Amino acid sequence: MPEYRIEGRKVSLWGKPSANCYEISVGGEVWRMSDEPFILFEDEEKVPFGAPVSESFVKTGTGEGIAAVYSGFAGHEHITVYTTAMVETMTDDIYFTVRVEGDREHEISLVSFPAPFDFGEAFGDSAGLTEKNLPQSYTVLPLMQGSLIPAGTKVEKIRQSIMNTHTASMPMFGQVRKKTGYLAIYETSYDGLYQLRYEDGEKVAPMWGRQLERMNYPRRMLYRFMTDCDYNDFAASYREYIRSRGWLVTLKEKIARNPNITRLLGCPVIHEEIAVHIQKDSNRYRPDDPHWNDRFTPFSVRAEQLRQLHAKGLKKAYTHFDGWCRRGYDNQHPDVFPPNEEAGGADGMRALSDTTIELGYIFGVHDQYRDYYLDADTFDRDNTLLRADGTYPIKPYWDGGKQTYLCPSLARDYVRRNYNTFDQMGIRIEAAYLDVFAMAEMDQCFHPAHRVTREQCAAYRRECLDIINAKGIIPSSEDILDCVLPSMCLCHHAPHFTGGGTGIPIPLMNLVYHDCVVTPWRGRKGASKVHPQHLQESEGYARAWLNAGPPYLSIEADEAEIAEAEQTCRMVERLALQRMLRHEFVSADGAIQRTVFEDGTVIEVNFETDEVSMK
Repeated sequence: MPEYRIEGRKVSLWGKPSANCYEISVGGEVWRMSDEPFILFEDEEKVPFGAPVSESFVKTGTGEGIAAVYSGFAGHEHITVYTTAMVETMTDDIYFTVRVEGDREHEISLVSFPAPFDFGEAFGDSAGLTEKNLPQSYTVLPLMQGSLIPAGTKVEKIRQSIMNTHTASMPMFGQVRKKTGYLAIYETSYDGLYQLRYEDGEKVAPMWGRQLERMNYPRRMLYRFMTDCDYNDFAASYREYIRSRGWLVTLKEKIARNPNITRLLGCPVIHEEIAVHIQKDSNRYRPDDPHWNDRFTPFSVRAEQLRQLHAKGLKKAYTHFDGWCRRGYDNQHPDVFPPNEEAGGADGMRALSDTTIELGYIFGVHDQYRDYYLDADTFDRDNTLLRADGTYPIKPYWDGGKQTYLCPSLARDYVRRNYNTFDQMGIRIEAAYLDVFAMAEMDQCFHPAHRVTREQCAAYRRECLDIINAKGIIPSSEDILDCVLPSMCLCHHAPHFTGGGTGIPIPLMNLVYHDCVVTPWRGRKGASKVHPQHLQESEGYARAWLNAGPPYLSIEADEAEIAEAEQTCRMVERLALQRMLRHEFVSADGAIQRTVFEDGTVIEVNFETDEVSMK
């Protein structure tokens, strides 16, 4: 059976399609794919590719590679699969592409190609540390902020994740095995996912789901192989990749379009509620706790609390108020006017906005355009997101009771309507948080009048943020998702994935995007003390300093808390527009860590003592 070898500048690709086997050689090490690719059909039948019906050497103006064609899938003979493995001549980038033709709607669930690289204790384990205080071999996953998984460690909480969700916040992953490693990038990310396999050593398998029930376009993975590398190199390479595609938008560029964003830099975040009403059909309703179900704080009380903060010396702040809507937080969206009457109505909200702005603070509100409540004034079932099976998802998750999802293509119209309503009411909005847009997975809609792919969903979410940005309003959302980030400048948290078995926290997201978004952290000095090696989420004072992110501040903060927050914010103001270049484990136990920024600033923190320093 034919074998093929493609020589790059520093890498080589060997392939034997008849055995579905590929190897990449780099720096004297060999990375091998030995699992057989497969199709998982809707009925859970798993059919391997088998031997190709044809194979050939291919050459283009930019690279050389191996092509193979597969057919004869038992019971699905109408399906043909085309694959290529290409080495780009100038860059040594390696591309694996798979294209499926002939599949019917609902027929295929997943396609596995390329196979995962063999990895695990057979090739190097985590015993011993490098001079960088890192395991010899490890996997890097974009679990929220980022996780480093030492070889031989099973990730218990996540075995499979769709790209562009909080467990795959960037469409990439990587592995280091002693002296070499690779970064894997999903070039077609919206219907991609990763799957963790442990049957014969840990492996990270790229997988492809369907788009609107079919495998109707080519899927492509990019692999970049490196020597003497670590996760910092992966982050730098991924940043270069998105920059070269025009997808990297820094805060400096965002400020050029909306100068009001400048005011955000160096602000602590004050996050408070106005009104809460929990419907009886909500999962959150407590029949024996009336105060939990119904409570409010008048707009005027919040205004007075801000005046007291100012009197105590707080010079600048970003405020975010939940529950200003007619029936309180997470109720009746998108039909939320007039502002909550018990708390003071439109006049009270206008006065709170005016007070906030007069004090030199930023006035921001919570808002929502995904959850679509069945008792909203203009609710129309034809506007809801329709599933592939013809049903509408109805959930009682949040305070407002039964809700479904608004089709992503229709959200922008409600955003325009609502922010024009604020203008008509004379309520000045300086910042807006569009809930879950940068945390929830991208939606698909099968309604014949407004079909939406996941990729289109991301574009619609960005458009909603762009609408408010064009009005000079500072746009934010809940978390950070790579595909939404170009249109937002603040998230409300981008922490590490919590719980055992999810690896050692690393600031992977900030290594790529620190100068593109402001990320705040919770916790005062003395409250961190969660050892990174305990594999827990470790927020707080030290984490804010390590990541050069602002702190949250209580609306009832005393002078000491304000002074502590302002010290952190002075550091943040200096570094907010600076790229994070490196993160390092200074001590072998991970308690002492360091970050290095583009202007030469070095931040060092001790998670055991909460001591921080800036040089």
